[in-house]
Amino acid sequence: MKKFLSKGQLSASIVIAVLIIDQIIKIWVKTNMYWHESIRITDWFYIYFTENNGMAFGMEIFDKMFLTCFRIVAACAIAWLLAKYVKQNYKTGFIVCVSLILAGAVGNIIDCVLYGEIFSESTHSTLATFVPIGEGYSEWFYGKVVDMFYFPIIETDWPEWMPFIGGNHFIFFSPIFNFADAAISCGIIAMILFYGKYLNEVIGHSEKEAQK
Repeated sequence: MKKFLSKGQLSASIVIAVLIIDQIIKIWVKTNMYWHESIRITDWFYIYFTENNGMAFGMEIFDKMFLTCFRIVAACAIAWLLAKYVKQNYKTGFIVCVSLILAGAVGNIIDCVLYGEIFSESTHSTLATFVPIGEGYSEWFYGKVVDMFYFPIIETDWPEWMPFIGGNHFIFFSPIFNFADAAISCGIIAMILFYGKYLNEVIGHSEKEAQK
C-alpha cells in the first residue's frame, strides 16, 4: 500500500500546521485581548494574555538580542538535522518529534523578529493593532513572545504549620505558555519517552561521522 505522505512531506506538513495554528492564536489574542486580560474556560484553564522577552514558559535569563539570535541559530541547526534525518530515512515518530521542536522554535522566533515592528503596544487599556512597518512598539529582533495558556490545576495555601512556606499561596503549574512552547515540550517529551534508546544511537552515529 502506498504511503499517503513521504517522511519529508509529513515533516513539512507538521511544521506548517503548527506555525499556522500558533500564529492564528497569537494574533487573535494580541488583537482581541488587553494585556493581562483573562478569560476563564474552567477553574483550571484560563486564556491569560501576557508577553515575555525570554525563553519558553515566560523565563527571562539572557539578553534579548542574544536570545533571539541564539533561537535563530538553533532553529537553523535543527532544520539541518531534520533534513538529514529525513534523507537518511530515520524512524517516522522520531522525525515527527524533531518537526514539532523545529516548528515551536520558529513560531517563537516569528514573534521576536517581527511583532515589535508590525504591532502597536498592548496595554491594560489598549488593544494591539497592525501598524506599518517601523511604527510598532519595538525594533526588529526585539519583539515580545505572546503567551496565553494558563493551567492553575491546583491553587491553594500551604498549611500554617509548615515551616518556611506555611501560609504562602501555592499554584501547581503556574507558567503561562503558547502553542509553540507546547509543540516544543511535546516533541522533547515524546522523544525521551519513546525514542530515548534510539536517540542515543543517533547521537553515537553523529559523533562517529564527526570523527571521520
